[in-house]
Amino acid sequence: MPRSAAPAVPASSGTPHAPDRLPVDGRHHLRTTVETARWGELPHAGSAAVLAVDDGDTVTLDLVSHEGILPDQGRDPVAFFADYGVPEHDVPTDAREIAASGLGRQADGPPGPHIVTGPVAVRGARPGDLLRVETLSLYRRTHYGIVSNRHARGALPGELPDDSAELTGPDTRRHRNGTICAFCTVERQPDGAEFGLLRYAPSRQARFPLNPFVGIMGVASADEPPVNSIPPGRHGGNLDVKHLACGSSLYLPVQAEGAGFYAGDPHFAQGNGEVALTALEAPLRATVRLSLVRGEAARRVTGLLGEPFAETAEHWIALGLDENLGEAMRHCVRSALAFLTTRTGMDRSTAYAYLSAAADFEVSQVVDGVKGVHALIRKADFPGTGGLR
Repeated sequence: MPRSAAPAVPASSGTPHAPDRLPVDGRHHLRTTVETARWGELPHAGSAAVLAVDDGDTVTLDLVSHEGILPDQGRDPVAFFADYGVPEHDVPTDAREIAASGLGRQADGPPGPHIVTGPVAVRGARPGDLLRVETLSLYRRTHYGIVSNRHARGALPGELPDDSAELTGPDTRRHRNGTICAFCTVERQPDGAEFGLLRYAPSRQARFPLNPFVGIMGVASADEPPVNSIPPGRHGGNLDVKHLACGSSLYLPVQAEGAGFYAGDPHFAQGNGEVALTALEAPLRATVRLSLVRGEAARRVTGLLGEPFAETAEHWIALGLDENLGEAMRHCVRSALAFLTTRTGMDRSTAYAYLSAAADFEVSQVVDGVKGVHALIRKADFPGTGGLR
C-alpha cells in the first residue's frame, strides 16, 4: 500500500501565473529548465545528476508537455496555443523557455519528442536494488491540453492522419507535415470532479473524466549511449500505464549507481492503447517519494525477472514489454506468475489458473515502438497478504 494518501487534483484557475501558486508538496522542488531537462533522450549511467536526495525523500517536479512546442507545431507555444484562444499568460514559462532554447536543435532533431526532467540521484542506490516511486500528488499546470496524431505513427499508420479528410471538430486542426492536433479544455465541477471536453461540432462535445498521471518515469540505463525517450524497457521510461496515478507505486530495477530517476510525458487522461499516438497531453506538477527496496523485499516484488512492477491501493500490476504485442502479453503473464509464486507461495500451474479466472490483462499502449501490456491482480483476492514492503 502507498504510505501516503493522494489528494484530489486541484484546478489551476487559468489566471495569470496560476502554476506558480500551486502547492509544493515535496522536500525538494525540481523545475524543468534547459539545465535540468533533456529533449527526446533518457539519462544513462554516465549522466550527471541535477539533484541528489536521500532514500525516502520527496521531490516535486514541474513537468513540461512536448505538445505545443514540437517543430511540426512551430516550436512556439505562445503562437500555437493562441490559435486555440489561449492567452500568453496561460502558457507555462518553462515551455516557452525550452522551445526558444537550443535544446533538441541538433541537425537531425531529438531522437524522441519528450521533455524529460532529471536525473535525480538517490544516495546509496546501487544495481540490484529496486527504486520505489510513489506518486503522492498531481496538480494541473494548465486548463487545456492536446491530443495529436502524426504520419507513420499511431495504431493506424498509413490510414490516419488522412490529409484529404474534412475536419469538422472546431478545435481539431491540421498542422505541418499533416499532423492533426485536437485541443481539449478542462471542466471542473463543484464536487471537484474534472472532465476533458473535446468539441466535434460547433455545439456538440465529448466529455470524459480526467485521470492525471506521469507517462515517463524511469531510472538511468546501464548503457552509456543516450536512450531514445520513446520505447519503454527494463529501465521503465515511457510506460504510459494510466493506473500510475495518485496513490500508485512503481518499482524499477536500479541499473546504475544512484538510480538516476527521471520523469516526463505528463497526461491529463489516457485510454488504454493510446491509439492515436498521444493521449490528452498537458503539464503537471508531480510530487513523488523515492525509496529503495533491497534484498529479499526486492525479490518478493519482481520474483527473479527483475522487470518493472507497480501497485495501487486495489491492485498489483505486472508489466510486459516487447515490439510484438503477442510477446508483450507473454512477458506480462510470466511477470505475473513470477510475482504470484514468489509473493503468495502458489505453484506456477495454480497461479496460471488464477490469472485466467480472475486477472485483467490490458493493453497499455501500442504506439511507442515497444508495446505494453499490464495485468491487474486484485489484492482483495489474497486476504492477509499485505503490501509489498
